[in-house]
Amino acid sequence: MEAAAGVEERERERTTTVCVTGAGGFIASWLVQRLLAGGRYTVHGTVQMIAPAVTGTANVLKACSEAKVKRVVVVSSLSAVMVHPEWHKVPVMDESYWSDTELCRTTANWYCLSKTLAELEAFNYAKRTGLDVLTVCPSLVIGPLIQSTLNASSSVIVDCLKGDHEVKMKLRNFVDVRDVADALLLVYETPEASGRYICNSHPRQVSSVIELLKSWYPTYKYADRFIQVSDEPVFSSEKLETLGWKFKPFEETLRDSVESYRAKGVLN
Repeated sequence: MEAAAGVEERERERTTTVCVTGAGGFIASWLVQRLLAGGRYTVHGTVQMIAPAVTGTANVLKACSEAKVKRVVVVSSLSAVMVHPEWHKVPVMDESYWSDTELCRTTANWYCLSKTLAELEAFNYAKRTGLDVLTVCPSLVIGPLIQSTLNASSSVIVDCLKGDHEVKMKLRNFVDVRDVADALLLVYETPEASGRYICNSHPRQVSSVIELLKSWYPTYKYADRFIQVSDEPVFSSEKLETLGWKFKPFEETLRDSVESYRAKGVLN
């Protein structure tokens, strides 16, 4: 027993303890898998801890300060970047752009407002306390499911494959959930990482995504009700790629997504 206890103690010394909030979620479940796979991390997860948006972010950061954690990586969103009154004049948006909170309010874009305010609160808290805070801003996250339920971003693809849904036709920005998990781990582990990181890999017209799906899965009914809306801006992930981030081809991401939905019974 004493020898076993000694082995356990050495194992604890070789690992770093991290906490993943919302550990049962789409992105978080892949991040937990990445953290555990290398055997270098002990993972503590929370499932439902906290109020959403600004209050939730403040609560987590306060807890991190009290626990004297070394670094906090906050998952934000391109929603905190893209709602800008002059985005159409900008060829490519980078981390220097923030969604305009007043524009979010006047257009009743509450999701983008909450994401923007939460990310601003994270950096303001870091400035006040000295806590090392970084944020990652993913685009629309798709990819294979680990959890049993369908998340909101994956439903964008599922709705295309079902005939009873209206689909918004526009340029969308996609990123693989596995690549997002890699990005979170990368910025956490890179000492020189700082500030915000856009995490986006593939801008695609929804119409071209549907055509690709039809070529692979011709027997599905497919959506036949469409609404044309404004395209999304184009974003640069150059800052993240400079750290060494790489991403999967879109075709691999899309096929793995659909095969996952089929395996989970989402498309039945």
